[in-house]
Amino acid sequence: MAQPDIDPNAHFNDPLSVSAYADKTCRLVPGWSDLQKMVALLVAERAPANANVLVVGAGGGVELKVFAQMHAQWRFVGVDPAKSMLELAEAELGPLIARAELHHGYVDTAPEGPFDAATCLLTMHFIAIDERGRTLKEIRRRLKPGAPFVMAHMSFPQAPAERALWLSRYVAFAVASGVDPESARNAASAIGSKLPLLGPDEEEAMLVEAGFTGAQLFYAGLAFRGWVAYA
Repeated sequence: MAQPDIDPNAHFNDPLSVSAYADKTCRLVPGWSDLQKMVALLVAERAPANANVLVVGAGGGVELKVFAQMHAQWRFVGVDPAKSMLELAEAELGPLIARAELHHGYVDTAPEGPFDAATCLLTMHFIAIDERGRTLKEIRRRLKPGAPFVMAHMSFPQAPAERALWLSRYVAFAVASGVDPESARNAASAIGSKLPLLGPDEEEAMLVEAGFTGAQLFYAGLAFRGWVAYA
């Protein structure tokens, strides 16, 4: 991913946070496991059987493993700014790492491609608005014409009253999933004050501005949204 507006690396380089990443994500993102399957299905609609897929924000390796298990001929290039998360990805992939090439850095670190598809999950909401637009353009530039791009991250209406409502729903889901209530409220407070969030309409407009076409919303998990678009 590109340089974020707030630096998540301090969190993602903490050993306890890294070890708990997969479990915590399941508790915070509605339908996280099924979301990854949906992403793989959307990519497969247009990508060839032996697709070369760019994964932006590949740390942890959870989606890489799902994609690799679902499509035995796909190969992957993953980039992430947190070394510890890339180490976790390598461990998560096990022998599947033979089909993945992992790079420490942001989107500019990724090879030029061209790639058959790209994904970016739970990453864009960390990136400053201006830099987010550039990141989308850099992803598109690395794709073959018509190649699918799938992204999903936190996005909800940003009018003050609606923003507060959606953040409260984020807390409610986390608590219902077993997260300590105080921890959930603290996380929502940090999200509301630090993350450069956009509303869904703004997200789609940024995809168009970056040169993507045919953007479609395919996932809405309370405070999270996901889109597929084409280079």
